[in-house]
Amino acid sequence: MSNSLNHTAVKLSIVSPVYLAENTLEELLRRIKQSVLTVTDSFEIILVDDGCPDNSWLEIERLASIHDEVLGIRLSRNFGQHYAITAGLDKAEGEWIVVMDCDLQDLPEEIPNLFRKAQEGFDVVQGRRISRKDGLLKKLSSKVFYRALSWLTGLEQDETIANFGIYHRKVIHAIIGMRESIRFFPSMVKWVGFKQTSIPVQHGANEERKSAYSFGKLARLGLDIILAYSDKPLRLTIKAGIIIAAIGFLFALYTLIKYLQGDIVVAGYASLIISIWVLTGVVLITLGMVGLYVGKTFESAKARPIYVVEKEVSKYKAKEENTNKIKF
Repeated sequence: MSNSLNHTAVKLSIVSPVYLAENTLEELLRRIKQSVLTVTDSFEIILVDDGCPDNSWLEIERLASIHDEVLGIRLSRNFGQHYAITAGLDKAEGEWIVVMDCDLQDLPEEIPNLFRKAQEGFDVVQGRRISRKDGLLKKLSSKVFYRALSWLTGLEQDETIANFGIYHRKVIHAIIGMRESIRFFPSMVKWVGFKQTSIPVQHGANEERKSAYSFGKLARLGLDIILAYSDKPLRLTIKAGIIIAAIGFLFALYTLIKYLQGDIVVAGYASLIISIWVLTGVVLITLGMVGLYVGKTFESAKARPIYVVEKEVSKYKAKEENTNKIKF
C-alpha cells in the first residue's frame, strides 16, 4: 500500500480490539494484509489496545511505525471488549468494516469470503463458527448464555456467531449513533436491522492465552445486556407476585374454611413463618430488580464518555496523540 493512499476512499477497515496479544499481533497483521490484498489494496487496520497489562501497546506502536495501514489506539484503561470495538468503529473510514478478535481464532483468511458474500447485496455478513476450537465447558456455557439471552431479550442469539463479520458503513453509522453506556456488539447489530446473513467460517485454535471472560465477567455482561435490552425481568417479577398472591389467597381461604369447621384451634406457627420468609424474599427480589434498572438509568443520565483514548499512533497520519481525548 502506497503512502499516497487517500483515506476518504478507503474500501475496507479492519477493527480488532486487542487484549493480551503481544505475541500474536505481527502474525495477525501479516495474515490480514495477505488476505485483504486479494480483494482490495485500499484498506486500513485499526488495533485498539483495551488497557492491556502486557506489552501489546509497544507492539502496536512498532507495527504502526512500519506499516502505513495501521492505526493504533490506546484506551486509558480496560473498558471492555465491546467498548474497544466502539472506539475502533468511531475511527473507521472504510465503506465496509470488518470486526474481528485479535487472538487468531477469527481467521483473517475468511475475510475475502465475507466480502464476496456482502457483494451479493447484503449489508451485514457474519461468520458462523463451525467446529469451534474451544473447550467443552466454554462451548456449553456459551450455549446456555446465548439461549438465556435470547429468551430474556427477545432477540434471537446464535452462540456460533460472535463479533466476526463484515458490515456496511450505513450499518456501522447506525451502531455508533447508539451511545448508551451498556454495549454488546452482536445485540446492537441485531437491533439496527438491515439486510443480514451469515456464512460458515472456520474457527482457529487459540493456544496463546486464556479467555478474558471469566464466569463472573460473563455473568455481569449478561446482566448488563438484559437490563439494556429487555424489561422482561420486571414483567417476570409482576407475574411471580400475582402467582404468589393467588397462592396466598387460596391458602388463606383454605385456612378460614378449616377454622370455621373447627379443625384449627390455634393458627400454625410453621405456616406463618413460611409465609413471612417467602413474601419477604419476593419483595426483596422485586426491589433489587427495580433498583438495578434505576441504577442503570442513573448511570446513563450522567452521560459519561463511553471510553477515553490515551494515545493514537499512525505512520500514515503522522501523529501520536497523548491528550486524553474524550469521545462522547
